Amino acid sequence: MTTRAWWLVVLNFVLPGSAQVLAGNRRLGRFGLGATLTLVTIVIIAGAVYLLWPAVVLTVFTSTIGLWAAAAVLAFYAVTWLVLTLNTLSLIRLGRAAPGARPIIAAFSTVLMLLVTGTAGYGAFVATSASGFLSSVFVAGPSQPPVDGRYNILLLGGDAGADRAGLRPDSLSVISIDATTGQATTISLPRNLEHVPFSAGSSLGALYPKGYGSIDGCDVSACMLNSIFTEAEVKRPEYYPNAGSEGSSPGIEATREAAQGITGLTIQYYVLIDMLGFSDLIDALGGVDITVTERLPIGGDEQLKEVEGWIEPGAQHMDGTTATWYARSRHTTSDYDRMGRQAQLQEAVLNQFSPANVLTKFQGIAASSSQVIKTDIPQGMLGYFTNLGAKTKQLPISRVALTPPTVDPADPDYARIHDLIATALAPAPTTTP
Repeated sequence: MTTRAWWLVVLNFVLPGSAQVLAGNRRLGRFGLGATLTLVTIVIIAGAVYLLWPAVVLTVFTSTIGLWAAAAVLAFYAVTWLVLTLNTLSLIRLGRAAPGARPIIAAFSTVLMLLVTGTAGYGAFVATSASGFLSSVFVAGPSQPPVDGRYNILLLGGDAGADRAGLRPDSLSVISIDATTGQATTISLPRNLEHVPFSAGSSLGALYPKGYGSIDGCDVSACMLNSIFTEAEVKRPEYYPNAGSEGSSPGIEATREAAQGITGLTIQYYVLIDMLGFSDLIDALGGVDITVTERLPIGGDEQLKEVEGWIEPGAQHMDGTTATWYARSRHTTSDYDRMGRQAQLQEAVLNQFSPANVLTKFQGIAASSSQVIKTDIPQGMLGYFTNLGAKTKQLPISRVALTPPTVDPADPDYARIHDLIATALAPAPTTTP
């Protein structure tokens, strides 16, 4: 009877329903076996499709319908496995097993039940939470096609504060990604670029046809790139009456038009990261590894008074607060040095994201991301971009910095900037052996 009990416990774990078919309620057993074989078939088919067309599977499991369907399936199997395991415990007749084996068999069965049903139940919980999180961050809308084989995404690091009239982008860059290979290029845009041109058809560009600030000075304290957001958002929202319905805002749309004018690229999407909450995202990821090349102050002013601490050179595992100061510190270095650190931090965060990392720390990442990130990327594109991002992680990320001495922010040559970017994004020439 002890051997029988062990066999039934193992069979219930390996092939749920088989224990009932052999020694119990065969109707329940056939139901359990049917459910088990159906799940195995679904997993095999999904695995095969993922190997051939990964974007299809990723799209399904990043959609609201797909996530709720997955949650329902997992909840169903959690209940099914719970019922089958409890029934198996009644079939093994612990009272007739060897006295020394009884507690071991009972404990082993309980652990297996908690492992299987708990995993399925947690998976259902994560799926429903993910559905709510993705719906809160990503919009429902049509997808945009690649232009010249590339997706161009405007990345804004917002720095709101009580002493500012609204949010003003503290860092601006365009991430250009090859739609086939995933090869990415980061184009860093200095926030102090002047005489910024706007793309054709721009609403704010109609006011400044010769570049930002071309008429009687602009309606902000300085005619620089990062002032465009505030001017459109706070002072001229009527120029972009439909921006709110597009998952965007007047400031974002005006900045997008300016970035298009600077780079000569069509920018399909934007991502706005609130730097005030960025540290929470880093903490949710478990920190980030950065190699520091120079000593940087945490806090303080330009005279380095009231400095709260220092970020020392060398390889460091940074928490969210330290990583945010690493990206924002400027008092001992220039804005252009800071732009380089921000690009370094972006790449480090990209490399740290992985399915295993996101799954194990999902609740913290979801809670922080919903407060930190705003974007107009449609939810229906998540599967495609997740698959493309996996390719991007395998390749080096190139960088185009529009900084001195290459570019003079006070008097930039935008035609030359267009040529620099076009050259950097041009496909590598193929060589014939």
